[in-house]
Amino acid sequence: MNKKNILVAFVCSLFLTSCTKNFMELNTDPNSSEKALPEYLMARALTQTVTNNMSRTRTLTNELMQVTVNTLVETDRIFRYDIANSVSEAPWNNWFLQLTDFKDMYKSAPEGYAGNEKLINSFKGISLICQAWVYSMITDTYGDIPYFTSNLGGTSGIFTPKFDRQKEIYLDLFERLEEANELLSNASNIKATSDPVYKGNISYWRKLGNSLYLRLLLRASYKEEVQDFVFEKIREIVETNKANYPLISSNDESAILRWTGVAPYASPYVTLTDAQWKQPKAASFFVDKLLYYNDPCIDAWLAKHNGEYEGIPSGYTVGQTPEGRSTLAATLKSSPLTGNIMNYGEVQLILAEIAARELVTSAAGTAQSFYNAGVTARITLWGKSSSAASTYLANPNVAWDNALSLDEKMEKIHYQKYLTLLYTDIQAWAEYRRTGHPVLPKGPGLMNDAIMPTRLYYPSSAQASNPANYKEAVDIQGPDNLKTLTWWQTQTH
Repeated sequence: MNKKNILVAFVCSLFLTSCTKNFMELNTDPNSSEKALPEYLMARALTQTVTNNMSRTRTLTNELMQVTVNTLVETDRIFRYDIANSVSEAPWNNWFLQLTDFKDMYKSAPEGYAGNEKLINSFKGISLICQAWVYSMITDTYGDIPYFTSNLGGTSGIFTPKFDRQKEIYLDLFERLEEANELLSNASNIKATSDPVYKGNISYWRKLGNSLYLRLLLRASYKEEVQDFVFEKIREIVETNKANYPLISSNDESAILRWTGVAPYASPYVTLTDAQWKQPKAASFFVDKLLYYNDPCIDAWLAKHNGEYEGIPSGYTVGQTPEGRSTLAATLKSSPLTGNIMNYGEVQLILAEIAARELVTSAAGTAQSFYNAGVTARITLWGKSSSAASTYLANPNVAWDNALSLDEKMEKIHYQKYLTLLYTDIQAWAEYRRTGHPVLPKGPGLMNDAIMPTRLYYPSSAQASNPANYKEAVDIQGPDNLKTLTWWQTQTH
């Protein structure tokens, strides 16, 4: 990157506002508004966010969660919990960048669609869901972050926003999702061309918002100070008032930006060379579990090496790099399923945990029924038959067993969730930090005292551009390292 590009990137991160002036100028409707209409902002913001998430999945989540092992260099190996500060820059900058477009969708809707209340509600509701989605990824990655006054540099002159506490952020995310549900209950479909995820289907967006709400409620469910609210709201969504909180209810309703292969909707992975794609080797944990359980999705995810599926142990001893081994399947480079935001299988496994922990009554459904539905959804989403899913669920090592302890049930649920969350931004890492499941082997070459990183460092650009608020955040949250717990985490693993 040349010096000019470095400066531009730094200025973008400094002001926590969007560098989208040219885009907005090009996409403004001259007949209706001086600002870009939400329909012009939406497709770009969604595509860029998912593209950035896929980069995080490939280089961060897959390495931490033992899907892959990148053996290219000896230092700064994420699978070894050796994470440089520089790793923090891209997700921070890219997420905050897209937030400006999502926020502008909300602000410009009343002017852009004056007189059409249902269309205004549509874009406002989608905006709130997307804001909650992006903010949740940022705070789950770093902890306390600029929230209430972020992305206001261009409108309010706030260039050094305060870092807000994660608890307060979560409580406000809940409010945003409540508002989105209400708005979308009285809304109309939007243009399919503006929506690469749902092709304008507002009922599906409403289901995504409530499903995301359930994900975040469950993430906060171990914090005693909010449990009364969290448990009551979970019961309301799942049991007592579920008609008012529709959830994703099929694979077709899954929130996936399904790459078509035609620009601008070609998977970002297709730009990787074959050598780049094959560099991360498949991890032993990922490979061996798939083989042990005879998982029907193995050929959709892995390529054989010398006729066999064989992985590399994550966290191997420094200087003892294994040779050869399987890589991820080449078909994943162009797969339409890697742009995942939230899928039906995840929702069902969320419900399985809720039922297993008895947060709802059996009238809402049993852990076994939700578990079976979640596993089946994952397998059929990846193109395998329902009969293959049934055979898999009949395996005694996979089948649900009510006699298991709660911890054993959590391991069973979260191993399947681990697979369901494949190519879903940072979610598998976040769920592991919350629950400690699935149990991952600890290799002898791990750093960070063999503790799974609990967060990423704050990026250097944020430290340099906002030093007073950065210092206050660290003083309150704890040291800016890879062991400090974020608010919803109760222990390290």
